[in-house]
Amino acid sequence: MPRQARLDAPGTLHHVVIRGIERGRIVEDDQDRRSFVSRLGNLAQETETSIYAWSLMTNHAHMLLRSGPSGLPKFMRRLLTGYSVTYNLRHHRSGHLFQNRYRSVVCDGDVYFAELVRYIHLNPLRAGLVGTLSELDSYPWSGHAVLMGRVKHGWQGREYVSLWFGKGVGEGRRAYRRYMEEGVAQGSRPDLVGGGLVRSYGGWSAVLSLRRKGEEVETTDARVLGKGDFVERVLREGARWSLHPMRQKEWRRRISKIIEETCSERGVKVEEVRMGSRRGQIPGVRAEIVGELVRELGVPLAEVARVVGVSTSAVSKILMRRYSNST
Repeated sequence: MPRQARLDAPGTLHHVVIRGIERGRIVEDDQDRRSFVSRLGNLAQETETSIYAWSLMTNHAHMLLRSGPSGLPKFMRRLLTGYSVTYNLRHHRSGHLFQNRYRSVVCDGDVYFAELVRYIHLNPLRAGLVGTLSELDSYPWSGHAVLMGRVKHGWQGREYVSLWFGKGVGEGRRAYRRYMEEGVAQGSRPDLVGGGLVRSYGGWSAVLSLRRKGEEVETTDARVLGKGDFVERVLREGARWSLHPMRQKEWRRRISKIIEETCSERGVKVEEVRMGSRRGQIPGVRAEIVGELVRELGVPLAEVARVVGVSTSAVSKILMRRYSNST
């Protein structure tokens, strides 16, 4: 069966897994780890890719990220190619370091965001790289230590994640830590690796059998972690973005102009909108920006969500409220 095209529009939330070729090591020591993490952070800032969770293991790595304006494939190509060249030169080797095709699963953030952050950050504990959750709190090769305030990486979306668990960074950190404790006993979570809806039906053969019988089956896709309506929206937006004729630079310029002008007129800071703040008049300003971006530019909802600091589902709800209030 031929490989399916990747699903991506700027602003899409992905769970990405990369593995060493033939299950081989991708890091040998802390110098390699520093090289990988440094490259990840620099590229995230350069491409405006939001990194919410990550774990660098011995022969693989996990990341929960929201793709930037240039999309996921370009980001991943630069990350993996650049690191591979550095690794090969340092260790006097040649050839591929990673499996040719990294795994990326588009995720419904409203449903799975917190669970994915926990799943990814518990990887070092499950693999025995650390012995306890307390050790994980200071372990430098995953994003958990950043959320706990033990390691600083300005490129990681620490504040965004904290807002999922509390009203401020301190409260969010405490609630997040309790949430991590509750997940220690869960073990492996294959339901969080994509195609969960397919498995719930009993696999692809079962899905096809039900469809042949004329039975109603929710839209499924192994590249998506979410229910049928979310899968359908992702498929529509992926196709729409891939065919959109507007050039990337012009697209980004017009988006930025709408955000900056709206914030200036309303007397609020752009950073407050983009960080997901709910203070004062920020939600109203955000709703106005959402309406403009969708109505004037036809920006995909995932990209709108990225630039205004909320989830794709939240953008949908904002639009529903605006349209219902205008009728």
